[in-house]
Amino acid sequence: MKKVYITGAAGLIGSELVRLFVSVGAKVKCCDTLIGGLDSNLTRFKDNIDYKPIDILDFKSLKEHMEGVDTVFHCAALPYEGLSVFSPKVVAENIVGGTVSVASACIANNVKKLFNFSSMARYGAQEPPFTEDMPRKPEDPYGLAKAQAEEHLELLSKLHGLSFTTIVPHNVIGVGQRYMDPYRNVVAIMINRVLQKKTIIIYGDGQQKRSFSNIQDCGRAIWHLYESEKDLTGQVFNIGPDDNETTIKDLAHRIGHHCGIYPRIDYYPDRPAEVKNAWCSSEKIKTQFNYNTTKSLDDTIVEMINWISERGPEPFVYDSLSLEFITENTPATWVERLI
Repeated sequence: MKKVYITGAAGLIGSELVRLFVSVGAKVKCCDTLIGGLDSNLTRFKDNIDYKPIDILDFKSLKEHMEGVDTVFHCAALPYEGLSVFSPKVVAENIVGGTVSVASACIANNVKKLFNFSSMARYGAQEPPFTEDMPRKPEDPYGLAKAQAEEHLELLSKLHGLSFTTIVPHNVIGVGQRYMDPYRNVVAIMINRVLQKKTIIIYGDGQQKRSFSNIQDCGRAIWHLYESEKDLTGQVFNIGPDDNETTIKDLAHRIGHHCGIYPRIDYYPDRPAEVKNAWCSSEKIKTQFNYNTTKSLDDTIVEMINWISERGPEPFVYDSLSLEFITENTPATWVERLI
């Protein structure tokens, strides 16, 4: 029987992994603090999982709960890239300290394999598409924390034989994403605002480009890596599409189109340290595992609109995380809670 542990299980990627492993009858243990996830992502599986609301920084509780599993998927992250510029402490301690805590629990429990979820932020402002052989060149505290977490895993692998693989998803979106979060998840934020008949907020001129990955496509990619009999220790794999990079302004118009309106857009100054263009190449996983994406950006947007409409649009929640300090460069949308 497959025995897995998933941190950040109520988040978008974590809950998709829960779904996949429950569907094959695996023994699933998991944890989450619900800072960035949705409780509803786990309640449907409550009879099939061993879930505890453990903070990954609580090493003792994490180690005890992790006992008896073969593989760990470390999805917990506080993935707040933009916010990290003004809240570096909480982001760094959760990503770096949290990853080390998870890795230490893996070593203590003789876990066979750790899959660590990093971020496209590790590549910084290099020329896209980003490839796995590019150096780590983060531009913000979030990207730096992700890079440092990877370095810790590399060292622990040398010291203690920890077997780990780094997965780099890019802008994962889909049903189950926290859409009332004002600091991240641009597609979900735009849909939530449009359904509330509000303007769409764009930072800068809207010409910055991103690529978006459907959560189910990402889940299949992760499954390929999990099932592999190859030794993937220390390797990095980008996952996501290679062909759907789009400007943020175009994204706003796509969302408006699928919501049946012509969107009104409010433009605000660029967010500090935000990379202009960022998307990845997934050629490595395609070549090695014959992996391809199947879901288009537009189809995913429609799925999200239908799901958020059914649940109901919600006010944005600022209280789960706060700004550690405010400067003249802090986005007014956050300071004045305009989103």
